[in-house]
Amino acid sequence: MHESVLLNETVESLNLKDNSIAVDMTLGFAGHSSQILKRIKNGYLFAFDQDEEALAYSKDKLSTIGNNFQIIDSNFVYAKDKLKSLGVEKVDAILYDLGVSSPQLDEDYRGFSYRFDAPLDMRMDKDNKLNAKLIVNTYSYDELKRIFKDYGESKFSSSIARNIVKYRETKKIETTLELVDIIKSSVPYKERVKKHPAKQIFQALRIEVNDELNVLKKSLDDSLSMLNIGGRIAVITFHSLEDKIVKKKFNEMCEIDPLSKGLPNIPIDKLPDFKLITKKGIKASSEELALNNRAHSATLRVIERIK
Repeated sequence: MHESVLLNETVESLNLKDNSIAVDMTLGFAGHSSQILKRIKNGYLFAFDQDEEALAYSKDKLSTIGNNFQIIDSNFVYAKDKLKSLGVEKVDAILYDLGVSSPQLDEDYRGFSYRFDAPLDMRMDKDNKLNAKLIVNTYSYDELKRIFKDYGESKFSSSIARNIVKYRETKKIETTLELVDIIKSSVPYKERVKKHPAKQIFQALRIEVNDELNVLKKSLDDSLSMLNIGGRIAVITFHSLEDKIVKKKFNEMCEIDPLSKGLPNIPIDKLPDFKLITKKGIKASSEELALNNRAHSATLRVIERIK
């Protein structure tokens, strides 16, 4: 079962009160939500996910703790509108755990993993019309090269894109391991020894299928606007692209008005509405790293509304 990364650090950082209104934007298998619910006996938890298996499992799990929660079957990009329709416009704590859950990776039929043979898919939301198979079989060379470079940060985006286009001239690419073989043939042997060459490409495809970076940007803006004074947002990222987005947005929200910098007495309306709780991202402890390999790439960032 999925081990929640930075569990204690994240829940502690939210500064929860007994009556806090909390939102878990990425419910998954309720690792973080379970701990949040235990701390808000007189508060309420709203949790978002669009994975059918996670929704069913987490409802049962949270029900053993309390009934002061609601699970919403939706991508978190719609969270602000969904909450508003329930009469909720302000909240005290918001959590994002942006990692793909272990079951999604480990269940071969989901098509997220380069370790199992499965139909190419990678959809978080099974109703999404775009999937990885459609991308590798219909995107142009330039489009493939762009997503492999921008979202996978691969040095071999050109050769991989070229070989995908060449391969599909004679046969449609159907499965994960079929794609893995094409990727391997496009990368020098010495590079394949260092790390699995498909990891970055599968990351790129997953981001493209689920529009993850644009969804994150919009959702962060919405979340910041929903926070009560004293409320906090905690975000766990798992690759540099996500972390750059979160770091940049949080830093922007905590900057003093440029025209007021250096003044002996800065007017209160020119001071930022937010402060950083984590000046640098929090990383997993050596103890956690020894138990959970997926924690190596995790970074936690936290921001608080102060006025």
